[in-house]
Amino acid sequence: MENEPLLKNLEDLKTKCEDQLMSDKGFYPHRRPHDEYMKYGVIILDKPQNPSSHEISTWVKNILGLEKTGHSGTLDPQVSGVLTVCLERATRLVKCQQHAGKQYVCVIEFSEQVDEKKFRAALQFFRGKLLQRPPLMSAVKRSLRLREIYKIEFVECRGNLGLFKVDCEAGTYIRTLCEHIGLKIGNSATMKELRRTRSGNTDEAQCVTMHDVRDAMYLYEKHKDEAVLRKVVQPLESLLTEYKRIIIKDSSVESICHGAKLTVPGVLKYDRNLEVGTEAILVTTKGEAVALVTMTKSSSQIEMTERGIICDIKRVIMEKGIYDKQWKKSEEMDLISVDN
Repeated sequence: MENEPLLKNLEDLKTKCEDQLMSDKGFYPHRRPHDEYMKYGVIILDKPQNPSSHEISTWVKNILGLEKTGHSGTLDPQVSGVLTVCLERATRLVKCQQHAGKQYVCVIEFSEQVDEKKFRAALQFFRGKLLQRPPLMSAVKRSLRLREIYKIEFVECRGNLGLFKVDCEAGTYIRTLCEHIGLKIGNSATMKELRRTRSGNTDEAQCVTMHDVRDAMYLYEKHKDEAVLRKVVQPLESLLTEYKRIIIKDSSVESICHGAKLTVPGVLKYDRNLEVGTEAILVTTKGEAVALVTMTKSSSQIEMTERGIICDIKRVIMEKGIYDKQWKKSEEMDLISVDN
């Protein structure tokens, strides 16, 4: 199905095997039953100013009546914008999403009227890798860290205020960047307002509000209408579209969920540009995310071989028991035990 995030452009993948019997187990992500849909769901929230990211995550949990939620990429209380909240099983993606690149729009306030030419020059000076020490009011140890500014753009300046947009590595402190910009110009500066406009492959155009979440749940509880709730909550697969894909046989899925490593005979299709050491996502024929992996074989090696392990399991996403076991009892001890 073309509307499934991880099944788009399958013609771009290289085929290893076409001999595949599709199981009647599992679900297309957008067709999961309600309970399963919520268990494997994410919400791209437009976080308002004042509440903390933890408070937002807890409110979502309480509104939806879930046992567990988690957010990827903390926003300070006074910062607004894109905050990804993972539900139930999707919380297994929190750590990998925390390291995704971010984009911000920032209002910087100088002590005196700012010169546009100097402001533009200072912004470009801080493009690239830079050393930062977290601000005094931060939740992490104040040790020097190396972070990268991928792109920084001047938007406008007026009086003692400036506006700029920045694409940066996760963990970059924009408050510290503002102070350094002021030092560079010789006009002390502080961060006046900040909004996150993108986190990983999600941006503010995809955001919903807390009011949307509450309204959607009200319609479901009172009228059993899932339509709005399914627009507010997206399948976790929507977060993984930037990963390279390996489509695996249905007969391999349950063994992967039990911790077994994927071998060449279990591969149906794979990305043409896989390299040793890079991360990829294992996907079922229905487009379900099974596990995040680190490649131990490249695309060319997979093409040339007919056996052998091709990746190490980094994080199992799918829970056990959705697909049938396909191994014999005598082979059960060969499966690598993992905490799933």
